Amino acid sequence: MDDLKYWISFHRVPGIGRARFSALEKHFGTLESAWKASPGQLRDAGLDRRSVKSILAERDKIDPDAEMEILQRHQIKALTWNDSQYPPRLKEIYDLPPVLYVRGSLEEQDEWAIAVVGTRRPTAYGREMAEVLSEALARNRITVVSGLARGIDSIAHKAALAVGGRTLSVQACGLDMVYPAEHRGLAREIMEAGALISDYPLGIQPRSDHFPRRNRIMSGLALGTLVIEAGQTSGALITASYALEHNREVFSVPGSALSLKSAKLVTQVEDILEELNLTMVPQQLEMREMIQATGSEASLLQFLSYEPVHIDEVTRRCNLPISTVSSTLAMMELKGMVRQVGAMNYVKCRETQAAYTTSA
Repeated sequence: MDDLKYWISFHRVPGIGRARFSALEKHFGTLESAWKASPGQLRDAGLDRRSVKSILAERDKIDPDAEMEILQRHQIKALTWNDSQYPPRLKEIYDLPPVLYVRGSLEEQDEWAIAVVGTRRPTAYGREMAEVLSEALARNRITVVSGLARGIDSIAHKAALAVGGRTLSVQACGLDMVYPAEHRGLAREIMEAGALISDYPLGIQPRSDHFPRRNRIMSGLALGTLVIEAGQTSGALITASYALEHNREVFSVPGSALSLKSAKLVTQVEDILEELNLTMVPQQLEMREMIQATGSEASLLQFLSYEPVHIDEVTRRCNLPISTVSSTLAMMELKGMVRQVGAMNYVKCRETQAAYTTSA
């Protein structure tokens, strides 16, 4: 916790992003040590002259304790990529944010998420599809992720909220403000049934170049991205491009500008649920709540991947009795953690937590 204020402080320094955070953490061990380092020590960490100059210029202007106080005053939580609450799916992307700001709450259920994006000026058909599909996703306990923009984004958020679902909004500004301002009321509702999320420090105003980078977080939080009525140069297609880059699925309602080669056409929510193996999410969540995690499950996850592995190979690798492996895999399948793809071959489901822990 003491080190967090230095992560937040470095996050305010221009030009200090993922690569330089990684270099500082690796060299110094703690960001507090890095914050107090001399220019020579910063250069020894691999930082170039411009980065060192930027840190030295900003360090005297930034009070780490004051940064923490401001966050607490606004009831905003800051998560570093080492935090257990940092979204595990977001850790899988290349350009993951070193610090993520959250206003509201992140829940385990949010690992089952779909980003819904599209034009700011939808047709009546686009509005209806956004409402119907977002409501259906929420009814199936799939979290709806979007960007609070006018049009499809706000329709998706409202549709999820209307049926009591969870929704996350990723902002392109600091979380002490709402953009667009007309959606302040909607933002409050989202905080109560999900969270506002940003990788921009407080006080940072929305700018045109912030939105494309914001979109990588939207796609990074989700198993897939659903595009509804997107123009050729729209932010929605940027989000879809990020999704493909992150090896996530991209879906489109008929009539989207997306190529059929890079998107799966969607006419009903079942098209998405079946493609991503999400048809049993409510039951799987119930099973996880009823049956606590075991050490055997954690052990088996180490030897499973997204490529099929035969049960005999799993047994050989984990050095457990075949009866234990068989029964554990069966339970994990009920929980939605693994899937049998035929002939006793198993794959790890994408919705399985990256950091799996058992209760004491």
